[in-house]
Amino acid sequence: MLFVGLLVVGVVVGFISGFFGIGGGTVVVPVMLALGYDIKSAVGISIMQMLFGAIFGSFINYKAGLLKIDRGVYLGLGGLFGASTSGYIISIAPEILLESILLATFIFSIIRLYLTPTNEAQTPNDSKFLLFLVGFFVGAIAISVGIGGAVFITPILVGFLGYDMKKAISMGVFFVMFASLSGFISMAYHGHVQYLEGAFLGVGALAGVYFGTKTTHKTDKKALKKWFLLLYIVMIALMLKKMLLN
Repeated sequence: MLFVGLLVVGVVVGFISGFFGIGGGTVVVPVMLALGYDIKSAVGISIMQMLFGAIFGSFINYKAGLLKIDRGVYLGLGGLFGASTSGYIISIAPEILLESILLATFIFSIIRLYLTPTNEAQTPNDSKFLLFLVGFFVGAIAISVGIGGAVFITPILVGFLGYDMKKAISMGVFFVMFASLSGFISMAYHGHVQYLEGAFLGVGALAGVYFGTKTTHKTDKKALKKWFLLLYIVMIALMLKKMLLN
């Protein structure tokens, strides 16, 4: 029954990940903790299912013409290099400062996102250097406060670099692929991955990501903005709760 439940959770998390272009760890980790796993194992299992979903989701987006691999690589590499600095950042910066910077960036990016006309054709800023910087900043700050970071990619790409929302979501999924691969290797090396549980979640995530990604492709951009607004309100509330209770 446990593994059937993990398959179902994987489908749900995969759908959310595919639709919003995020990792899904905010759902998986609490579920695994509730099932009695320790935090390190819960994170390891979560990262394994992220890897399944992100690779498959990126493939679907690429086939649909929504993902530019050459640009996504720079965003992903920026995230990898940024995340590698998180240990140093944590050692010198107070957590409340990092969370405040992240929250301010998040709120400002959301404002820019929703002030950007939905149907107005724009030429995105495809600067490889800027994409690398975005990935580096999100990877460095977000990982330092224990957040995957992909949820910040879409508002930044749309609000600041003029990306189409659906293409920005695709870039978010691709970013998760880089981050989860790096995290999976590290967690596996230290023995924190429960492979059987991760595999069941991952298989479920494949089905969920397929339907979530396809739903994004078919959803009107105005409706997508409303769903993202709801997601971001929840994320901001969770961040504020964490900051105020610390």
